[in-house]
Amino acid sequence: MGVSELRQLGRQALDRTGDAGAIGDELVRIGALSKSDALLAQLVKRHCDASLDRILTAEGLAGQEDLLRAHANRLSTTFISAEELGNRDLVETVIDPRAMLKQGFVPIRDARGRPVVATAHPEQFREAAAGLPVDVAGAPLVIAERTQVQARVAEGFRPELTRFAETRVQSLESCRNWGGRLRLRLVATLLSLLAFAALTLIFPGAVFAVFALWAAFTLLVTAVMKASAFIAAITMDPDPPPSPQITGKAPLPKVSILVPLFRETEVLHALVARLMQLTYPKCLLDVILILEEEDELTQATLAEIDLPPWIRAITAPDGQPRTKPRAMNYALDFCEGDIVGIYDAEDAPDPDQITVIARRFQQLPEEVACLQGVLDYYNPRQNWLARCFTIEYASWFRLMLPGMARLGFAIPLGGTTLFFRRKPLEELGGWDAHNVTEDADLGFRLARHGYRTEMVHTVTEEEANCRFWPWVKQRSRWLKGYMTTYLVHMRRPLLLYRQLGGWKFLGFQAHFVTALSQFILAPVLWSFWLVLFGLPHPLDPLISRPVMVAIGSLFLLIEVMNVIIHMTAVSGVKHRHLLFWAPTMHFYSPLGAIAAYKALYELVFKPFFWDKTTHGLSPGAVAAPRQAGSDGAADLT
Repeated sequence: MGVSELRQLGRQALDRTGDAGAIGDELVRIGALSKSDALLAQLVKRHCDASLDRILTAEGLAGQEDLLRAHANRLSTTFISAEELGNRDLVETVIDPRAMLKQGFVPIRDARGRPVVATAHPEQFREAAAGLPVDVAGAPLVIAERTQVQARVAEGFRPELTRFAETRVQSLESCRNWGGRLRLRLVATLLSLLAFAALTLIFPGAVFAVFALWAAFTLLVTAVMKASAFIAAITMDPDPPPSPQITGKAPLPKVSILVPLFRETEVLHALVARLMQLTYPKCLLDVILILEEEDELTQATLAEIDLPPWIRAITAPDGQPRTKPRAMNYALDFCEGDIVGIYDAEDAPDPDQITVIARRFQQLPEEVACLQGVLDYYNPRQNWLARCFTIEYASWFRLMLPGMARLGFAIPLGGTTLFFRRKPLEELGGWDAHNVTEDADLGFRLARHGYRTEMVHTVTEEEANCRFWPWVKQRSRWLKGYMTTYLVHMRRPLLLYRQLGGWKFLGFQAHFVTALSQFILAPVLWSFWLVLFGLPHPLDPLISRPVMVAIGSLFLLIEVMNVIIHMTAVSGVKHRHLLFWAPTMHFYSPLGAIAAYKALYELVFKPFFWDKTTHGLSPGAVAAPRQAGSDGAADLT
């Protein structure tokens, strides 16, 4: 509940207020705010971990310049404009520019050349001053808008911040040193292909048998994992509601949402409209739209949209690789929240999602560093590909991931509807800017360092990729990232084993090795359909026909199990119309083989290439209005 709602309570709300605070009194004195609104804003502040400035600007009760001038008057200092701030020279300092971004200050020289500190939050700067050099900590303060302060830091320290965005993750857990090894990769690939060709020519039956046995083994392991996760998921209890003690007393935290954008002009207006539907107190929301410097068209489109004060845009400086994780690394230090979430441009989250996430984090121990929401699609009726994609996601996010988490495995994260405690996220260095599936990689880095991820039952809808080649491009990027993630974390397998422990290490191997093997060796597995149809098979000289029939029958049973899982995943009211389409997933899965071979090619020649997913391919598909659940509401009365 905000100030506008509290006004409707009249005297009942005012009787619960105290004083308006120093800045509130100053705003009342200069006529920029009424006394009653100043008191009500203080009441909101008791229940939200937000400054009075944020509350007043989010509610539209005070302009940013009025607030800054009030701070300047109260502290007997001066307010400087964006133009004046940009013209001032920076003070040479050893302070990490990322700390300046996070704390919202920058040391500059005044008109006489003396060092001063520009900040929008004097009290916050004084709290942080103890760890700063004496010449900066003791410098006089001048007041400037926070976004302008951050822009000045970004401009003055562009090379350093660009480098940090590309190299935040420690080198042992990053793939960034692969870029200069093209010749080595080419030589290794050619030698491997020559050896494979030679062995196939000399021992064709034996080579096929080895591939077939490995494909069969990994298929069996996959089936065991799927069955175990399925049983674990359907027998687990739902998330418990927030306890009355937490709901009633704990103040809501500030949440930052990162939304990376690159050539997203088709969905920008819809994105802003969906973000406006979020019911979380706007004074606690810090939504950052991340633009790429060279993407002038998206910048121009966004400039035409009147953004509310809690949504802002920052521009990541151009550099390589031009990837989503690099942009998020750059934006991380601009965040103000204790919780950092990720949305994609086409996302339509549950309106009460942020409240659900915030309350859930308050219930969980600090070792739970990440909450993963459920991803769904709002255009499943578009065509067959969209239907199958929706069935696949329903199975993965509603059954497989919750089941794997309950079994105690580390889970690969999805790329959106992810929410992190900020401290461990920064401790681990954010995202690997060079990994094209930064989400899966981060999920296992969290596990390596002793953190856990939990699934939470809140839904974000996306646009299903409903065209063949865009689907292949997206899936090949995911599979290339899976290959990269596996190779990076297996650099030192003994260290990985010690960090994960035996059970999670086993799950890591089973998940990545079987998934990649199944896609790459899919044509070998398809050959066993010849047996079920009574046709000759290449392994007939090596394996008796009864054994071959038994293997083929096992594969058929696994296909039946997959259909059962898919049908269970879409058995709810919303996707029940997809039950009929679940058996056709058998014809959908082979498309992944095409993507797998494309991924192998790119792993050698273009390991950092980000094959961007095209959004806005379903102009007739829109997300339905979402209803917030009352359990997630924030009651400030």
